[in-house]
Amino acid sequence: MGNFQWTLRASKFLTTKEIRKLRKMLTKRKEIAERNGNRVAVKDWFVIDLALSTGLRVQEIADLKCGDISVNDNLCYLFVNNGKGHKKRVVRFNGDFKKHFLDYMEWKQRIGEGTNLEDPLVVSSNTQGHLTKMALQQVFYRSAKRAGIQGHSIHHLRHTYASHLYKASGFNLRLVQKQLGHSSIKTTEVYADVFSEDMEKALERLYV
Repeated sequence: MGNFQWTLRASKFLTTKEIRKLRKMLTKRKEIAERNGNRVAVKDWFVIDLALSTGLRVQEIADLKCGDISVNDNLCYLFVNNGKGHKKRVVRFNGDFKKHFLDYMEWKQRIGEGTNLEDPLVVSSNTQGHLTKMALQQVFYRSAKRAGIQGHSIHHLRHTYASHLYKASGFNLRLVQKQLGHSSIKTTEVYADVFSEDMEKALERLYV
């Protein structure tokens, strides 16, 4: 746990201001893109929103198919088929992402992208298959650059999600462990350490 703990402490969680800047910029570009046919901007918006709303690992985002996400009036979740260690898990998400997901799926249908159960959720413009981990990193880097944010990677969105979920859940480590897919609670405890070390700064970073 020592090496992981050092890495987490050395990395920066996105602040409230950074999250808001990123989301505002992406939403504005997405709205313009829907009118002018810029598919990349819509996909960038969805990828970042997905990462912030679920805390998925980069490879887990890359592997998602349209049928892996389920939404209804009472229960909204996505299914990770091949997480770290080839493990499966269910990840819950909130009503805001439900709406964004439905908007995104409607957009995919309008532009003629496949929305069948086995179709990639986010399609590569180059291969028409799933986006790669490298492509997803590029989505984050260009989005962060446009928002004027430096010093982060797409994996920091997972850390940011986890730290805020820990606080929002009433400091429930087991809940965070389940959402993130950690095999050991020891890994999840890192977020408790970060939160307790700098409570005031962590609270200032709330983005919801």
